[in-house]
This record gives sequence, structure tokens and C-alpha cells, in this order.
Amino acid sequence: MDALFLMPNFKEVNAIEIQSIASEIHSASQRLGKGSDALFLLAKENAEAEQQYRKALGTEIVKLKLEGMSVTLIGDIARGNTSDMKFQRDLCEARYTAGRDSLKAIAAQITALQTIVKYISEA
Repeated sequence: MDALFLMPNFKEVNAIEIQSIASEIHSASQRLGKGSDALFLLAKENAEAEQQYRKALGTEIVKLKLEGMSVTLIGDIARGNTSDMKFQRDLCEARYTAGRDSLKAIAAQITALQTIVKYISEA
């Protein structure tokens, strides 16, 4: 008789688990929303850095050409002279990619939690 009292009520346990998981899903959804806003800003920074780099590279190429530098060297020298801007461009691109991948991971987490809720509900 004592063993009966020690056995958990599985419906209550499942309800608590589902409630806990629903809370996690809600939290992850909020992070996804905030991350989406942040990703937009990262995308804008990435595009602006690309634009600045390309403008600077073009300007440097024209400058070197007007200075009479050998045509075969202009591309390499211009890229070397604008390497700081290229670094900033690459950094912005990496930050954007990392942000995008982070949002994908959060979305995958939400999907996994939803699957768990479905599995528990059917049990």
C-alpha cells in the first residue's frame, strides 16, 4: 500500500515538464526576436563596411595609376594600402555570420523543445 503513495502521478509530472519546457520555448523565442533585431544591425554594418572598403580600394587604384605605378602592381599595392579597411570589412562579415548562426541555433533549440512537448503530450 505504501508503494502506491510513492508512485508519481505521471499526468502531473508531464504537466510540470510541459510547463517548464513552454517557459524555455518562450524565453528562446524572445532571444530569437531580440537577436533578429541585432542581426539586422550587423547586416547593415557589414554592408557599410563593404561599401567603404570598395570605395577606398577604387580611390587607391586611381591614385596609384595617376602616380604612374606599374599596372601589374597596382592591384596588390592598393589592396595592401587599404588592408585596415578590408580587416574591418571581414570582421563585420564574421560578426554577421556568427549572429546568423546563433539565431539558427536558437531556432533549432525551439524546434527540439517543441518536439519534446509533442512527445510528452502523446505519452
